[in-house]
Amino acid sequence: MDESYAFLNQPGVGFFSMIIIGLIAGWVAERVTESNHGLLTNLFIGIIGAFVGGELASLLDIPVFGFFRTLVAAIVGAIILLWVWRAIRSR
Repeated sequence: MDESYAFLNQPGVGFFSMIIIGLIAGWVAERVTESNHGLLTNLFIGIIGAFVGGELASLLDIPVFGFFRTLVAAIVGAIILLWVWRAIRSR
């Protein structure tokens, strides 16, 4: 089974829930990293951050399922994503 498909179909996390998680995670990451992005960029960063956070959690053997655990993983992933993006752009 495709891992991204499995990640999106976790118990309690559907398509619309993932959009909400992406928006919240992108917004929180924007505030933590003191960035200034628009709504669509926050959504994009949050959803990509969810995949990054999910992969990081699986490497650390931390189970990620349901809305709140996915939200936490997405926030952590989005913050890491923005931090790496800033590090690359500052060079």
